[in-house]
Amino acid sequence: MKKSLLATGLAILVGVSTLGLPTYAATKFVDINDTPQKAAIEMLFDKGIVHGTSETTFEPEKLLNHAEGILLLVNTFDLNLDTVRFIKEPKATDYFKNADDAAWYAYGFITASVNGVALDADLLPLANWTREDFINVLVTTYEQEYNLPMVKLIPVEIADEDSITPEYSGAIQRALSYGLIELDAQNKINPQAALSRAEAAEMIANLLEREAERQ
Repeated sequence: MKKSLLATGLAILVGVSTLGLPTYAATKFVDINDTPQKAAIEMLFDKGIVHGTSETTFEPEKLLNHAEGILLLVNTFDLNLDTVRFIKEPKATDYFKNADDAAWYAYGFITASVNGVALDADLLPLANWTREDFINVLVTTYEQEYNLPMVKLIPVEIADEDSITPEYSGAIQRALSYGLIELDAQNKINPQAALSRAEAAEMIANLLEREAERQ
């Protein structure tokens, strides 16, 4: 689809890059000092990709819901609707039947879908991401947006491979190859575990660091 100017009828509040609303002015998070992903969170905050859940808290262990994760992807890859022409004003429910067109995440849902992020139309906005779901969407979006070449990999042995949804296996292997994720001490990926805000931030930080090294 050739993109042109966005119809002026679309006026949905979303402005500030965020990992979950509300957003706040730059400040110090008092709840990440003991978080292994502290450096990743601070780096993404400095880039305007993530914000806290209050002026001083990030809630690193809070589980990441679909709405927050989709906005994180939009922010990470700088997706937008700047050059898209719509025949009619788009609504989140045009793409996701369980969305709320008046919700804070509506613009992000529209933006992600229009830009080709592979998401389930039946997803529940406030349900939590599993590790394998987020890894799959992150990797496929990364490859699409950066036009990465497909390479043949020697699969890494994963102790809990049997727990991985088969269609996600390739994306998880590529995520390991790209350095976006690591196996734990037992060589497991814990694919069905719910994903925390801190864990998602670490994956994104690893992606950005990899891209910086490729430049």
